[in-house]
Amino acid sequence: MSDFAIIPAIDIKDGRCVRLYQGDYQQITVYDRDPVAVAQRWAELGAQQVHVVDLDGAKAGRPINAPIVFAIVRAVNIPVQLGGGLRDQAAVEAAINLGVARVVLGTAALRDPGLIGRLVASYGERIVVGVDARDGWVATAGWTETSQMRADELVRRMGALGVQRIIYTDIARDGTLQGPNVAAVEALVRAGGPAIIASGGVSTVDDLLALARVGAAGAIVGRALYTGSVDLPRALEAVRRLQHNVG
Repeated sequence: MSDFAIIPAIDIKDGRCVRLYQGDYQQITVYDRDPVAVAQRWAELGAQQVHVVDLDGAKAGRPINAPIVFAIVRAVNIPVQLGGGLRDQAAVEAAINLGVARVVLGTAALRDPGLIGRLVASYGERIVVGVDARDGWVATAGWTETSQMRADELVRRMGALGVQRIIYTDIARDGTLQGPNVAAVEALVRAGGPAIIASGGVSTVDDLLALARVGAAGAIVGRALYTGSVDLPRALEAVRRLQHNVG
């Protein structure tokens, strides 16, 4: 079993660390007013990387919170992954110049696959594609639009372009603490291709272990960490034990 990463999510809106319910900008919970301090806390508790989402950028279609992202990169000594509003080469290059380790593109993967191919040629594994699904169909533009593309087909196409990592989000589970869609993740893993990082619905350590068992490369965890239903150090230790026993 390959290493399974538990990746804390830091979602930024109006300069604050928040979580949305099923991607709904009208159903928002503010967890902290200092995203930089939050990133430092996760790093101190053992996180190997953090996943930052510029929610304002996702909605606007262009990066909005670059100064905060830059401050996070400078404040922690672990890789920072960034998504939200990165829809052209200039935005991706600007993000990489901020010092982020990986950039996540979602809407662009559906609308401009040629761009993904060019970015992968330039930046390799630093290009990650987010596949956000509602009932199996890809959603775009900050989840405000649902496409006519099936999620598994988009994953296949991105793999053909050389994308090495996919973040798969089941929108119906996101921010709900109802458990991840393990079956959907397992189906994507079994199809072969890019590594699958699950996002949405994780509420317990058992959820993380279930994802690890079906071969996910990791999970992005948001609300469960902020509410305390998942304790990061304990979760990291549980995953280590599982991998040791399986290995």
